[in-house]
Amino acid sequence: MSVKPIVTHPAEVLEQPCEKVTVFDRKLSKLLNDMYDTMLEADGVGLAAPQIGLAKQVAIVDIDDHHGTIELINPEIIVERGEQVGPEGCLSFPGLFGEVKRAEFVKVKTYNRHGKKITVEAEGFLARAIQHEIDHLHGVLFTTKVTRYYKEDELKKLEG
Repeated sequence: MSVKPIVTHPAEVLEQPCEKVTVFDRKLSKLLNDMYDTMLEADGVGLAAPQIGLAKQVAIVDIDDHHGTIELINPEIIVERGEQVGPEGCLSFPGLFGEVKRAEFVKVKTYNRHGKKITVEAEGFLARAIQHEIDHLHGVLFTTKVTRYYKEDELKKLEG
């Protein structure tokens, strides 16, 4: 397992739709393990394959709660409910934070690293993180959804 360099904007790979995963093998498992290590090293709560330069529909989310690490392979949101507005940042936009509107609840159809179809349900911050990472897989950046950016002093108050 190894930490990969994080691709930052304006890299082209961040704004292109990713290819579906068709092979579930040891290379995919290694990729997921490397993505996890990279996310932890960068102090993130999610990471999508394009953020390490790969245009594949692979993402991970771990908000350090009872859900543990959620691996998203070829994910598709099948149910969205409610609305939440809150701060978001992105490892590909260091130091940039903005307010983004997302669904409060999502149900996602996805695959695990072994190619087994699974369903993930999430609400609140976990739902926000999952939606953010799935957007990456479609070439959609959070900056396209920001309603306003935060200044540094506002961020400190939010973290507060």
